[in-house]
Amino acid sequence: MSTELLAKHAPQQNHNHDHAPSVDHPARSRLESVLRSGRFAVTAELNPPDSADPQEVYDAAVVLAGVCDGINAVDASGANCHMSSVAICALLTRAGYEPVYQVSCRDRNRIAIQGDLLGAAAMGVRNVLCITGDDVTAGDQPQAKRVFDLDSIQLLHTARLMRDYGVLLSGRKLTVPPPLFLGCAENPFAPPFDWRPHRLAKKIAAGAEFVQTQYCYDLPRMRALMQGVCDLGLHERAYILVGVGPLRSVGAAEFMRTKVPGVYIPDEIIERLKGVEKKKQRAEGKRICIEIIQQVRELPGVAGVHVMAYRQEELVAEIIEEAGLLPRPFRANAQHAARERRIPRHAHAI
Repeated sequence: MSTELLAKHAPQQNHNHDHAPSVDHPARSRLESVLRSGRFAVTAELNPPDSADPQEVYDAAVVLAGVCDGINAVDASGANCHMSSVAICALLTRAGYEPVYQVSCRDRNRIAIQGDLLGAAAMGVRNVLCITGDDVTAGDQPQAKRVFDLDSIQLLHTARLMRDYGVLLSGRKLTVPPPLFLGCAENPFAPPFDWRPHRLAKKIAAGAEFVQTQYCYDLPRMRALMQGVCDLGLHERAYILVGVGPLRSVGAAEFMRTKVPGVYIPDEIIERLKGVEKKKQRAEGKRICIEIIQQVRELPGVAGVHVMAYRQEELVAEIIEEAGLLPRPFRANAQHAARERRIPRHAHAI
């Protein structure tokens, strides 16, 4: 690898100032600008279509663009194949939106990933979320071969090396480094719980400047994580965005907590949904999500929320509005882009 190259530039874990959010450079993205300003940030997930039609991406993005500061382009989450995240980012940047490029280590080796980071930056992508990725057994093609040439911490090291030192893992120099705002994922609800803040500290030391967590339905556990985060001073070194999302029904909640990797939904949430008529469960799930947003907003160290609802962009927009998170700082720009939601056919070619 440069295993040696990574080791040479790897930060030491006992230096608390290893990778504080840097303010010695202009903000690389609109999302970074919002977080730096101290505004409570909002990102949302755009679930990729099972399609080669770019209009399906634009139709989803136009709903989200005016209500959030960054749109996550998901990279085959759950180990299921959809339109690629880098292609979605290309479409979003072309239309003037603010993508967050998710990069999973499951499907590509270090050569492909480094090339994708350079290509994404060349297309105007500035926000990158580095994740290890769900195992192939979670998806509908379990016979697929795993790659995992890197894990999320090594990927963060790699992206930081390219950005800050202008070199590839081989040591070969880049003529123009990619100006990336780097993020990672965190799951507060996976044991061992006491270890989670220390694991997050390693990701931040590796280069993560913002963090998006797994769905939060367990406030006491999230509160415990944030206490550990603050005790280690991690909230001063990276921006923490708590993952939230609505539950459409009891059945959807049961599916998520048994079939979706990393999701924990306490029994009391299930019981609350069961306590209302079936036709009212969607509204109750939305209400629960809004309540969670309002509560996590008060937690020390929380810088924003990351809203997820599988192919329910209109519902995401409603939740963000009803939670009192509007207007967004760049909403005017997003609305201008939204008016151009149907991109001319000749602009679809990449």
